[in-house]
This record gives sequence, C-alpha cells and structure tokens, in this order.
Amino acid sequence: MQKTWFITGAGRGLGADIVRAAMQAGDRVVAAGRNKAAVSDALGPDSDQLLAVELDVNNEKQAQAAVDAAAARFGKIDVLVNNAGYGHLGLFEETSVQDVQSQFGTNLFGVFNVTRVVLPLMRAARQGRIFNISSLAGVRGVAFGSLYCASKFALEGFSESLAQEVAPFNIQVVIVEPGPFRTDFLSNDSIRFAAHAVADYDMSRSAYHSSFKQRDGQQPGDPVKLALAMVRLAREPEPPRRFVAGSVAFESIKSKLNDMQAELAEWRPLSVAMDGDYASLR
Repeated sequence: MQKTWFITGAGRGLGADIVRAAMQAGDRVVAAGRNKAAVSDALGPDSDQLLAVELDVNNEKQAQAAVDAAAARFGKIDVLVNNAGYGHLGLFEETSVQDVQSQFGTNLFGVFNVTRVVLPLMRAARQGRIFNISSLAGVRGVAFGSLYCASKFALEGFSESLAQEVAPFNIQVVIVEPGPFRTDFLSNDSIRFAAHAVADYDMSRSAYHSSFKQRDGQQPGDPVKLALAMVRLAREPEPPRRFVAGSVAFESIKSKLNDMQAELAEWRPLSVAMDGDYASLR
C-alpha cells in the first residue's frame, strides 16, 4: 500500500537518500528543508509523488504550515522521519550557552515541534510510524561530542516515552542509531565547532580536530543502504524500538551493553542495599 512520508532535513545527505528510496518504492513524500529551492534542486520538481516544503524545524509556525500543506496535498502522513540535525563538536568547557541552545534547538526541540503537529493526523488515522534519527552518539558518549551526544541521548529518552504514549493509537516509534556513514556529516556544511579556546586543551583539541578531519569521506556506512532499510522498516508489522545501523555502531553498542551488565553485577549488593527497611517499622 502506498505510504505518505514527511521527511525533515530532506535537501541533502541521508534525508535526500530516504526521499529517493521512498519514491522508488512507489510512495509519496513531503520533503522538508530550510531552503525549498535547494530541496527541489536536489530532488526535482513537485510531482504526484513529491512535494517540497520550506521548514526550519525551530519555527513552530513553519512546522504547522508544512504539515498543513502535506495534509492538503496528500490527505495524510503515514511516516514521519525526524532527520534534520547537525553535530556540534568541541570540548564542553569551550562551548557557550548559545552553542547548547542551538544544538538542542535543532536536534531535540525541532523534533518536538514537528512531531507535535504531525501526531493529530496520525491519531485521527489510528496509525503511523515515526523514525527519530539518533546516532551511536545517542547511546555512547564520546569526548569532544558532549553537546551532540547530550542532544541525542535526550532524543532517545523522548522517543522511548513517546512510544508508550502513542502505542494505543497504533503509532510506532523507531529510534535509528547510525554509526559513521559516508554522508556530509563531517563536512563544513554540517558540523560546527566550539569557538572559545581554553589553552589547557590546545593539544587535545588539535588531536580531536585532526581525527575528525581524517574520518571525513572514509566512513564505512552506506547511506543509500540505510535509506532502503528504512523503507523496509516502514512496512514491517512489528519494527524494532531501536534500529542499529552499521557494523561500527553494532559492535560499539554491544560492547557498552556488556560493560554495563558487568558493572551492574559488580555493584549490585550496594545498589539493592539502598532500599529502606520500612517493614520492620510497622
């Protein structure tokens, strides 16, 4: 059955690949991006399958207008992909309040804005699927990525909670956790760095910058394959709560889970001893 997708950050990178994969599957897509002309340049003119809309996810009014346009054109939204986002890299002490607000504004609050206006359509239809694009960084924190990791960890907590709230309406939430994929994520167009330098961090900052620069264009993940996987997941009757994408993410998350299990077991006696002996007081 033909589905209607609403995809944010659709003008380039993974977002554009998801649009193309969905259209190849015969679905209809509302492709949202900050610059509508850039979206059309990347994906082609509007058609029976495609509608480009302008959307800064930080703008609640634009979010409502974009969803209204989607409903007017296609009548429904079956699949929401909250893909818009960017990475702010840097040592935490060198970041600013504005850095924090901008990172969370796009990666988290923007998801809130779009999801809030899509949910009424999905509830009315008593069906829907929401893909929230997280990251390996939403499971495992890394030095030099404190703001990005924090925003993705928060997105995962939101997604788990939302999934429980909307399950009675047959709306399913899938958290997508890609590792390093060969997109433009590490390019100058997508990434931002902290501007305030603290001298004590000079050596480590230089090493981190060099490391990320070397990785750009060398990532093992294929975004086209991920896009195709998401088209499949949109049609799975029982999709996973989390979809780990790529071998790097899979092995890294598996390692963290093993470490957590070992730590839980080691400290279990002290952990469970925190319960009060309240029964003896009755």
